[in-house]
Amino acid sequence: MERYVIVVAGGKGLRMGGDIPKQFLPIGGKPVLMRTIEVFLQVYPDIRIILVLPASQQEYWQQLCHEYAFYVPFQIADGGETRFHSVSNGLKQIPDDAEGIVGVHDGVRPFVSEETIRRCYDEAVEHDAVVPAISIVETVRQLRKDGISLTVPRDEYKLVQTPQTFRISLLKEAYHQPYTPSFTDDASVVEALGITVRLVEGNRENIKITTPADIRFVNGLL
Repeated sequence: MERYVIVVAGGKGLRMGGDIPKQFLPIGGKPVLMRTIEVFLQVYPDIRIILVLPASQQEYWQQLCHEYAFYVPFQIADGGETRFHSVSNGLKQIPDDAEGIVGVHDGVRPFVSEETIRRCYDEAVEHDAVVPAISIVETVRQLRKDGISLTVPRDEYKLVQTPQTFRISLLKEAYHQPYTPSFTDDASVVEALGITVRLVEGNRENIKITTPADIRFVNGLL
């Protein structure tokens, strides 16, 4: 069985307040994106990596690979207008007759655990579509259009993470659908086919780095 991971790294770093995209910022002396890729290689040394980057960032990424002697095999696909289009471009790098599991992972989630990765790929073999998620520990309130907010039962909600893993042929079929704004992640694209997505346990450290506070937090983790 073949294993692929499409690592989506199209961030522009606007919420970081700097010129360097967040996926290239160093944590513990190494760019975020490199740490993300290394976790998957630690779990599955033979996994096939497809890195989705905006065309304007690809030369800089190659410079970083040379600077950090990061010589791991990967394919590059161009980032698209939306995440949907970026993942679609990444999927085109996988042969149509490939059999196995493909994961889609945010390039700025370098602290996904090895256990989470294994759970996602193992469960996808049997269930075809799998998403890691964690429970909500804070109180959750729903904002209504009339300005009123209401407390909702937090045990009825989950926080979704990546990698979201799928049978390759299923995800390819899903991404042949026309894009709609309701496609907020890969699971929503697959669900549009009428497929049920299975939830598995993620890990709480698997945050999506978005703000300067996140950088301070993950440096603390290291």
